[in-house]
Formats: sequence, C-alpha cells, structure tokens
Amino acid sequence: MAKLALSQNNKVLAGVCGGIAEYLNVDAKIIRIVWVLAAIFAGVGLVAYLLVWIIMLLMNK
Repeated sequence: MAKLALSQNNKVLAGVCGGIAEYLNVDAKIIRIVWVLAAIFAGVGLVAYLLVWIIMLLMNK
C-alpha cells in the first residue's frame, strides 16, 4: 500500500496535492482542481493546505 507523503516528483508548491494524488492513484490535476474548487466555494483552501502540509511533514519524520 502506498504511503501518504509529499511528492518529490509531482509538486507545484510543496507537493501536497501530488502526494495525495500518488496515494489515491489519480492524476494530480484532478486533486488540484478539487482543492481550488473547495477553496473558492468552501473558503478553506489555504488554511487546509497548510495544515495538510504540516501533517504530511510530521508523518514522514
């Protein structure tokens, strides 16, 4: 089973969306689009991104 981690190969900012895409075995563009839509319509985008980034960093230490 894949490990949830920041992507080293498929990253734009920190590799969060790429890491989630690799874990779920989907295209990273889909995750990025969903993330942007959630940010626009739900208003949690940047804060959620930072929280997931920190969690993924701590999980892999």
